[in-house]
Amino acid sequence: MNIVQMLEDLRSERQRLEEAILVIERLAAGGARRRGRPPQWMSKVTAADTTEAQPRKKRSVSAAARKRMAAAQKRRWAAQRAQAKAAAA
Repeated sequence: MNIVQMLEDLRSERQRLEEAILVIERLAAGGARRRGRPPQWMSKVTAADTTEAQPRKKRSVSAAARKRMAAAQKRRWAAQRAQAKAAAA
């Protein structure tokens, strides 16, 4: 193989590698704007840099919703008792 051709190939490969390194550095630094969720490796880096995460607030159920859930559960229990009585008879 021609030495000149080999040098040309190596230079073009070096240029591609430098471009790839530049893209990865931009991603890691957050300079490149992306849409959507960041890659998992990137979120680990940013999570380590930030201070401790704030604890999530607990969800609260309204009184009306609790009342509806209780009524639904009582209906299920009644249906279960009725089914048990029918099976026993």
